[in-house]
Amino acid sequence: MNDEPKDLGFGSVIGGVNEQRLLNRDGTFNPRRRGLPFLSSLSLYHYMLTISWPRFFGYVIVGYIAANLLFAAMYLSLGADALVAASPVAMGGTFGRAFFFSVETLATIGYGNVTPNGVASHLVMTVESLVGLLMFALGTGILFARFSRPTAAVMFSARAVVAPYRGVTAFMFRTANGRSNQLVELEAKVLFSRIEGAVRKYDQLNLERTRVVFFPLSWTIVHPIDEKSPMYALTAEDFAEKDAEIMILITGTDETFSQTVHARSSYKPDEIVFGHRFLDIYDPIDESGIVSIDVRKLSDTEPAEAGEWQHTSTWHHTGHFAGFAPTRRGTNSRDGAK
Repeated sequence: MNDEPKDLGFGSVIGGVNEQRLLNRDGTFNPRRRGLPFLSSLSLYHYMLTISWPRFFGYVIVGYIAANLLFAAMYLSLGADALVAASPVAMGGTFGRAFFFSVETLATIGYGNVTPNGVASHLVMTVESLVGLLMFALGTGILFARFSRPTAAVMFSARAVVAPYRGVTAFMFRTANGRSNQLVELEAKVLFSRIEGAVRKYDQLNLERTRVVFFPLSWTIVHPIDEKSPMYALTAEDFAEKDAEIMILITGTDETFSQTVHARSSYKPDEIVFGHRFLDIYDPIDESGIVSIDVRKLSDTEPAEAGEWQHTSTWHHTGHFAGFAPTRRGTNSRDGAK
């Protein structure tokens, strides 16, 4: 039986020496699909759910103002007598009166200072009130969906390292949960992409540990570079020459929503530091015995001497706490008996 081709879905044909990275640091993809019909490929609802909060509120504000400007122009087109009551001077002129009347109608405020006059203006007001109901209902639904949609805020170290590890070397990077919620049952996949000849090849890297049950602190993900590793004997220059890219997919369960969430990122050769190790991220244990980390140190590294570092700071972290934990009063250090 032939082995399944190792292709992540990007294809093996390269685009040239100026080809951008396949996966951005924020998890978005650079490859694009072109030639799709505009209407069939348009997913406005999905787009509004996935854009950033500043852009979302920007669209809401622009759409709200544009709708009121449109209806204000429609009232003005019906003549000077289409709206009556309040003096135009007190509301910034004739257009200002039409605009603020549109705001009151669209938002169903209705202060009563300005009223439509005639059948035509009442018809425009009727249409605007219907549009307002639909707009606010749709906007409220999208806003709620954005808040209720579970997403992962996994922080990745700005740099990855290749450092001594248990008699060999290893490719490592650190992650931490960027929110106060809890993620459980995390699984990591690390994939190595590089150009060999005229094609791009992909390999899934073997990790020291692919899964963790809990994620309260940090996780240093380690790929030992031994003879079986596709990174074996590669230097920093080789990484750059092969246009290497290490892509990461982390999958876990959001405890609050009990739904699966994903986080993606990647490292390019200029984001990988050879011969460095990560600094200790753990804080001294406080008097109550609480373990904590400083996420501001997530990306901090220092030069590593060969053979000096024999474990990662995630799974063999006990040594970091030696001498830090104060003895609790009235507690026996061996059995905890008072």
